Parts: sequence; C-alpha cells; structure tokens
Amino acid sequence: MEFRKVFDTIPEQFDRYRPHYSPELFRELIDYAGVGPGKNVLELGPGTGQATEPILRTGCNYLAIELGEHLADKMQQKFGHMPNFSIVCDDFITHDFPDGQFDMIYSAATIQWIPEDIAFSKTFRMLKPGGTLAMMLTRSEYRSSNEALYQQIQQVYDRFYQPQEKYSQKFTYTNAPDYGYVDFEKREYSGARVMTADEYVGYSGTHCDHIVIPEPYRSQFFGGLREAVLQAGDKIVFNDTYILYLAKKPEEENRL
Repeated sequence: MEFRKVFDTIPEQFDRYRPHYSPELFRELIDYAGVGPGKNVLELGPGTGQATEPILRTGCNYLAIELGEHLADKMQQKFGHMPNFSIVCDDFITHDFPDGQFDMIYSAATIQWIPEDIAFSKTFRMLKPGGTLAMMLTRSEYRSSNEALYQQIQQVYDRFYQPQEKYSQKFTYTNAPDYGYVDFEKREYSGARVMTADEYVGYSGTHCDHIVIPEPYRSQFFGGLREAVLQAGDKIVFNDTYILYLAKKPEEENRL
C-alpha cells in the first residue's frame, strides 16, 4: 500500500491523536488570504479535519479533496451539517479541476505526498489571479523536555523499529517560486502537547511508517514506547513548531 493511502486504515485513531494547529496561525492565514463569505477555498487531503474548522467557520465556500474513503466519510460525519462544506473523495493528482476557481488552496502536511511538479503547477493553474497557496506542517521534539526519556525511546527504536518500508518522501516547499508563485514567505508559531503513555502510543501509531510495522516487532515497539513513558511518570511533553508557508499567484497585470 502507498504511504499516502495508509492513513485511511485508521480513521478513528487518526482523528483522535493527530495534532491540530496554532489558533494564531489560522488568524494570520485568514487575514492574509482574505478568507470569508464568497471566497472559494480548497483543502488538499484534510484527513479528518485537523486544519478544517477554523477555515470552514469563516463562511467561505469550502471544498476538500480527500484520497481516503474512510477519512472522507469521517469528514462528512463531522462537518456535513455545515451548509458551506463539501468534499470529494478522489485523487488530487488525477481529479479534473477548472482553471482559476479558488481564492485559496491550502494543505496541512498533505501536499508533500504529491509530486512537486504536479502540486505546484496544478495549484497555480487552479488559483484565481492573486490567490493564495498556504502549506502548513508541524515539527515536534521532546528531547529538550526530558533527555533521559528521549534516550529510552531511542533504545526502543533501535531494537524494534522495523517497518516494512521507511518514509522517504521528498518535497521542497521553498521551490514554489520556481513554478510562478510570488511573495513566498515562511512563518512559525510555537505550541506544546502533554501526553500520557497511552496517548503517546496512540499518536505514534498515526505515523505512516509506524502503521506498517509488522509483528512481532509491532507489539514490542509500541509496548516499549508505552513502558518508557510510564517510567517517566506517565508524561511526555512535545514542543511543537507550526510552520506556515505562504505564496501568491500573481495578479494578471503583473504576469508576462
């Protein structure tokens, strides 16, 4: 199974444990892109909506495209009652979108699963002149919170992290200007998450390459993670950096 499809096997776990994003990030994004009623917004691969509600609640015309059938069903359950919500279950790579339709296209750690040339050239075509491409992701670390716990967890990885295939996706966010985008910038926001041992195991089980760890390593791996956090007082603290990349499609009069 392709890594980009493996998340669809754990929709409930994904919904419960995947991190959300900084409220400040959304406030700045909504202001930057002018998102609100009458604006057309597309979210790429929303999963189960970790970055959906703040945009949806602006009253914009929201559309999502989600590859996973079970993830799309979960999105429909959560947001289908909102009149400005719609979703299509399909592959962005092959789905036929009209040109110049959207005021903003955004992705929360999803665009990286699309080949770079398709991701940037297709979103560029789909945006209106002056439209916004927004790409967000989370970088997390727990070493600075507890060095001893970090070392214990690394020992678990050394012994039992044996996925069928290791994650090796390569996507360079900063290449957007190579495809015609202008005003490219990067913004960062800080946050933290405190998890129990069971919550940490649940969260770790949503990583694509962790999902595909086979037995007998799987039980030993997740059991080892749980035991390490239990011994550390049943607490692990993640320091998060929420990264937001912004770019614009030029206004028509500025294009060659």
